[in-house]
Amino acid sequence: MKKDIHPNYREVVFLDTSSEYKFMTKSTIETNDKIEWEDGKEYPLVKIEISSESHPYYTGKKMYLDTAGRVEKFNRKYKKN
Repeated sequence: MKKDIHPNYREVVFLDTSSEYKFMTKSTIETNDKIEWEDGKEYPLVKIEISSESHPYYTGKKMYLDTAGRVEKFNRKYKKN
């Protein structure tokens, strides 16, 4: 087998920014952020907007995320005149 052709498969912490819910799983996703987990070790951190803790299908609650508003704000800020 060839060496150094596969991505780094390791434990990663995902943080749902809308509900502050954290969970650890294995992933190959690359990130520069780190977080200290419950076991005292430091792991890569990936921030996500929706997880099973905040998704309306799983919670039964309607929740509005203003992602479209962020895009419009960006477009207004960097609009060419």
